[in-house]
Amino acid sequence: MNEDSAPIAQLQAAGYALLAPASAGAALQLDLAGLNDLRESWDRLPRDGYLRDGGHYRARRHSCFVQTPGSGVLQAVPQRAHWQPTDYNALHGGMKRWFEPIEASVTASPAWVQLLLSLGGLFGRLHPVARWYVEAHQFRIDTTGGIGRPTPEGAHRDGVDFVAVVLIARHAVRGGETRVFPALGSSGERFTLHEPWTMLLMDDARVIHETTPIQAREGHGYRDTLVLTYRAGGFQEAQPPPQTN
Repeated sequence: MNEDSAPIAQLQAAGYALLAPASAGAALQLDLAGLNDLRESWDRLPRDGYLRDGGHYRARRHSCFVQTPGSGVLQAVPQRAHWQPTDYNALHGGMKRWFEPIEASVTASPAWVQLLLSLGGLFGRLHPVARWYVEAHQFRIDTTGGIGRPTPEGAHRDGVDFVAVVLIARHAVRGGETRVFPALGSSGERFTLHEPWTMLLMDDARVIHETTPIQAREGHGYRDTLVLTYRAGGFQEAQPPPQTN
């Protein structure tokens, strides 16, 4: 099996694919050295002011793009709120969350553009679409308050077509076990992402996922990720309330 087709076969068989950095680089033709140059931008993420559990353990940035598969063009769109229905995010759904955009030095990087385009191309081979509506989230979960929660909403789907979770860094923490379960079943897989640029690709209609809390091994610890979601038909939008007569 060719390296570029292995993730597709895994997604078709199980609804998810776990790729080591070398496998991800080969399958997606990534510039891993160029991507490594972007890692320091996670040190500058502003705090997430929307956490409803009262925590202060998350920092993030968020930007949106439109990709036309096969065109080789990734178009940034004006900054917009991140919105999810409560069906997919019971904790933070139903509200518009305005985050600071991802730094221009990151989104203009050829390595960044190649990453998003390559993932969109791979997902397009599974689900051909006219265009992908892509949301990119930079996350840092830290242990400043004792415990950091990568997925405070619990096990969930994202309400999109495909999700890519990319590990950027893991420093002085324990925990952070990722769990993937079939949406219509109870059995699942558990693993911990350790090496930068390890990627978990998921068919959002078929699986639910979560990551357990982290604690510091000593001093201050953190876990950095990049989460990319691909959705056909448009970005998720807040729906107006129904009209009543």
